[in-house]
Amino acid sequence: MCPSKVADGAQRGWIVPIGGAEDKENDKRVLRRFFELCGGKGAEIAVIPTASRLSDTGGRYEQIFGGMGARNVSVLDFDTRRDAHERNRIARIEQASGIFITGGNQLRLSTILGGTPVAQAIRARNAHGIPVGGTSAGAGILSEHMIAGGESESATPHANGVRLAPGLGLTNRVVIDQHFRQRDRLGRLLAALACNPFAIGLGVDEDTAAFIGPDNIIEVEGSGAVTVVDADGLQFSSMAQVVGDAAVCMLGVQLHILTAGASFNLETRKASAGMLATVKDRT
Repeated sequence: MCPSKVADGAQRGWIVPIGGAEDKENDKRVLRRFFELCGGKGAEIAVIPTASRLSDTGGRYEQIFGGMGARNVSVLDFDTRRDAHERNRIARIEQASGIFITGGNQLRLSTILGGTPVAQAIRARNAHGIPVGGTSAGAGILSEHMIAGGESESATPHANGVRLAPGLGLTNRVVIDQHFRQRDRLGRLLAALACNPFAIGLGVDEDTAAFIGPDNIIEVEGSGAVTVVDADGLQFSSMAQVVGDAAVCMLGVQLHILTAGASFNLETRKASAGMLATVKDRT
């Protein structure tokens, strides 16, 4: 599924995958930057808590964005696919200046929203310049190929180490994994890229976000890191030759660790330390 077409002379909106467990109590660096991209105090943010089965998830983000000064925060929960066809809910997405998808279970998101008018509206709004962010499961579903499950706690890719499913398709340039360092998910992200090295792998730590701009430059914000796995130069993958829990051989993979202030250009596949490179040695 290709991203929705951007009109001539227009720009796609920011795409903001957050690794989960973002700071909600103190300076709220990640959420505050997303809030500003949505228009700051004039923002009208649609929050979609469908991935979560906790009744207070949407209300918590309503309180956070409202406390920052948003003009309006709409919590739009979709419990069934029928809900995702209701015109009044779709209209609230079409009127929003930002869309935020909470964490939970990404397969709950995809099975309820996938292919519905709500999913189409989210794609269209992003193509018309509206930021779309998601945390944890909400981050995973933003790309074309979504990691739906698989082996964690291993840095080694295995044949059965990842399950992929269709996502919202806001971008086809990345595959996203969340809670990355905290749950040791390098192996399953590598397994995803061993199947098809076209996309860039983004492993997003907790309390960290990859802000993907309209120019396809990723800017990192938060207290952790974004692990960028670039398999464009992949020389060999044994994924087609192994089965079960057998380890996968991969040659020629490039890896970058980006912290706040660093960036990565999805067009040129070049990383930059950004402002970090200007810090002088104090020893």
